[in-house]
Amino acid sequence: MSAGFALPSAATYGLADFAGGLAARRAPVLTVTAVAQLSGLTVLVPAVLLLPGTFSAGAAGVGVLAGLAGASGLLLYFRGLSVGPMGAVAPLSAVVAAGLPLLVDVVRGSRPGPLTIAGMVVALLAIVLATGGSRRERAALSGVLFGLASGCGFGLFFVLLDLTPADSGLWPLVAGRVGSVALLLLLAAIRRPGLPGRPWLMIVSGVLDSAANVFFLLATRSGSLGVTAVIVSLYPVAVVLLARMVLRERLSPVQLASVVMAVGASVAMSA
Repeated sequence: MSAGFALPSAATYGLADFAGGLAARRAPVLTVTAVAQLSGLTVLVPAVLLLPGTFSAGAAGVGVLAGLAGASGLLLYFRGLSVGPMGAVAPLSAVVAAGLPLLVDVVRGSRPGPLTIAGMVVALLAIVLATGGSRRERAALSGVLFGLASGCGFGLFFVLLDLTPADSGLWPLVAGRVGSVALLLLLAAIRRPGLPGRPWLMIVSGVLDSAANVFFLLATRSGSLGVTAVIVSLYPVAVVLLARMVLRERLSPVQLASVVMAVGASVAMSA
């Protein structure tokens, strides 16, 4: 049942990330993230009325923490996409984001099968290969490191969102987005990164990101967190394909091998 929500979430995340990453190559990352998050909030506010839920301080509090983790991950992610190869940054971020919820499931008592364990090992090898293969290119290495760090933020976002009450509807997402927007606007007021000239890519990214979050929340409430997070972590497939078709991006053999391993690891862990 969860796959019916998780797969649309993965596709929508991929489109949102590519739009945001492209915007981050033309405007300050803080501006891109703030506009995207604010745009997503305008979608979540009316959407909360479509899916009934009970508002509570607990749901809002956990939602705010999840939102702050997600916003932190997004800042790092867009930075990585803006300086490094999208086709390498996205899969590495995703495999970290998928691994963290799986580890949480293990701590809760879940016992991963041999294929899942193999996927975790391959994921670690993909990370080592990507970082080692990018050392000669400072920009590529920076992008990879930002991507790996962003995966921790996204993984924490997934874990916290799963802790929200099942009857809370979309209120945790709304609370989280309000918290992240408030933080980003505060940072923008301090840093003053400048206003965007053509914000449509940022708006598209924010709207799609909110839609993907809704799908993810519905998926976690109808299935396992670990399986849902791993299926959703397939979103880099869309980023890799779009980067190749639109930007004509080419990866080095080592980078390409790490991408294949990262995507393969995500598929293996989903089993």
